[in-house]
Amino acid sequence: MSSAGTRRGPALGVAVLAAAVLLVLAGPGVASAKPATKPAKASCAGHKVRTLPFTTGRVEIFKSRGYLCAIAFAKRPGARTSMSVSIKARGSRPARDKGRYTHHAGPVTVHAGHRCVWVTGKIGRGAVSSGWILC
Repeated sequence: MSSAGTRRGPALGVAVLAAAVLLVLAGPGVASAKPATKPAKASCAGHKVRTLPFTTGRVEIFKSRGYLCAIAFAKRPGARTSMSVSIKARGSRPARDKGRYTHHAGPVTVHAGHRCVWVTGKIGRGAVSSGWILC
């Protein structure tokens, strides 16, 4: 082995160690003991085209370049409750989000182009179903 090869080994080790220390320091910080939850402020791209109100909340529908997006918001956020939202373009399968959330379900997005969509939302016992809209 040449003398240049033996000098390069320790320098490479120091460089790798320095890079590892920088990655640790630039990491995400202290891990939280709570599981990740949805952010309180949900959003869809585009402009709002429809709001579907119902007894326990509302579903907001947004449109951008042939894509439609829906989010179901609870009227009284706070406690975990069963929530769901779905949006289906005519001739396609629905996009759904269902679970026990504190604030909202979604966003869910479909490519609708110029097709009609059917939107449903449910929060607790209250629900809404749009029928075919935005044709």
